[in-house]
Amino acid sequence: MTKNSVYQLSGRQLLLLAFASALIAVGATALVYNYGKIMLAKNGADQTLAEAAPPTGISDPSSVSDEQNNIEVYRSISPGVAFINTTVYQQDMWGDVSEGTGNGSGSVIDTDGNILTNYHVIEGAQKLTVSFGGDKVYPAKVVGGDPDTDLAIIKIDPPAGVTVVPLGDSDKLTVGQKVLAIGNPFGLDRTLTTGVISGLQRPIRSKPMPGAPTGRPIDAAIQTDASINPGNSGGPLLDKFGKMIGINSQILGPSGGSVGVGFAIPVSTAKRVIPQLLQFGEVRRPKLGASLIPATEVVARGYRLPVEKGLVLQRVDPGTTAANAGLKGLTQSMDGGIALGDIIISVDGQPMNDLDDLFRLLDKKQIGETIQVELYRGGKNVTVPVKLLGTATASKPVRRTE
Repeated sequence: MTKNSVYQLSGRQLLLLAFASALIAVGATALVYNYGKIMLAKNGADQTLAEAAPPTGISDPSSVSDEQNNIEVYRSISPGVAFINTTVYQQDMWGDVSEGTGNGSGSVIDTDGNILTNYHVIEGAQKLTVSFGGDKVYPAKVVGGDPDTDLAIIKIDPPAGVTVVPLGDSDKLTVGQKVLAIGNPFGLDRTLTTGVISGLQRPIRSKPMPGAPTGRPIDAAIQTDASINPGNSGGPLLDKFGKMIGINSQILGPSGGSVGVGFAIPVSTAKRVIPQLLQFGEVRRPKLGASLIPATEVVARGYRLPVEKGLVLQRVDPGTTAANAGLKGLTQSMDGGIALGDIIISVDGQPMNDLDDLFRLLDKKQIGETIQVELYRGGKNVTVPVKLLGTATASKPVRRTE
């Protein structure tokens, strides 16, 4: 019986490894445009997303009581918080059609009637309507969505004088800071809850999607004890000045209700995504074009590798970023075994221990940018320049027709 080389895997081992490992095509957010430079027309004047006018009717918080501040923020901002209703139609085997409904929240972000919400609120919806606390109902359409950040934009024909929820700054938040949430929990429209920021930089994940069974990481989420319940999703998390600092998205609770641990997507993430959703209907990302397995997973299953940490390239797709850069996946050796190709050790000096590390790094890169990839190749470490190609992902909301 011959013994395989230390750094080779047999065909049987590879097959077991392939079934045991979660393979994903690694993609990451790239900014096609600098969001601070993209202009949106508002009342005839060009204005960037970051330069939203401060809300009127809110006094200096230091000059009024906390109760008065709550009243003023709610009174000024709640008219711009949308009550979103979704409908999905399903037909059974006998031809009978049933109707499924859901609801969530959203924030008007411009006078054109664009409304920011969560992707999971509108995912698969075949009919969308919006209301603002009165009897008037507005039909809405999907402008675009990005499941990786759980953000989406829908649009209505806005009423005159529609209230715009101004975008704030989520990069300067502190634990203990007061926050307010406005939304539609359990269908109770425009409900106000208050609390504090309980934590920052919390890692949460988007809803699992095909090819990414565990969901993409959404970094730097805001944790709050302001009550967030089903129906609050997509609504604004506000600071005491009435500016949106986050988009309420998830709760942590065994009963499915609020237990004081809620999470909001930071508005800085929304500022990156909004311009692309408005222009393309999706977020266009560079894609490495390779299937990778964390080295730790390989080692944990008893296989020997020349390194303990890194990302093992299993397959490189033709015509992709990885292929153009000459990266190499697993190949079949002369004796029928499987020989290792490249292992990514670091990118731009940052260690790559798992797929999330690569996703987070590329999230900050732009299409056309060149990254420096350190590889273990042929017994030594080499650094290869890799130019990121612009490849659109399947980020558009999928309409279910079943």
